[in-house]
Amino acid sequence: MPDTAGKIRTLGEFKGRAVVLFFGYTHCPDVCPTTLAELAQAMQQLGPDSKRVQVLFVTVDPERDTAQIMSQYASAFNPAFVALRPADDAQLKKIAKDFRIYYAKVPGKTPDSYTMDHTAASYMFDPSGKLRLFVRDGQGPGPWVHDLKLLLD
Repeated sequence: MPDTAGKIRTLGEFKGRAVVLFFGYTHCPDVCPTTLAELAQAMQQLGPDSKRVQVLFVTVDPERDTAQIMSQYASAFNPAFVALRPADDAQLKKIAKDFRIYYAKVPGKTPDSYTMDHTAASYMFDPSGKLRLFVRDGQGPGPWVHDLKLLLD
């Protein structure tokens, strides 16, 4: 899947690091900014070990989430976070199916004021690339730090 610079990224390129894969969107009013803030705090608390962790933020709203918006949004939480934007609707549908995540557009009062319902959880992979955890969001940075330390040991 392309990052905000257009480079195709795969989970395989992050072997040797624990990976947190989070699906959301930049206009999200609650879950997404909270989760990314918790992950940013967790990275700070991990100190030097944070260099062995990669957070990937995948948009479920590529219609509004341009590459520039995604890049600015993710880096506002942590410059090391990588924002990914599906190339097209088919790619978004495929990755949603592969990871069994839910997303749906919820119409607003105007065509541009819609929101997105989406799975409020993240996937955690160990440094060998093996899926280890499905983490419900909204628990604060402590559980992230705990789980990431276990994956890194």
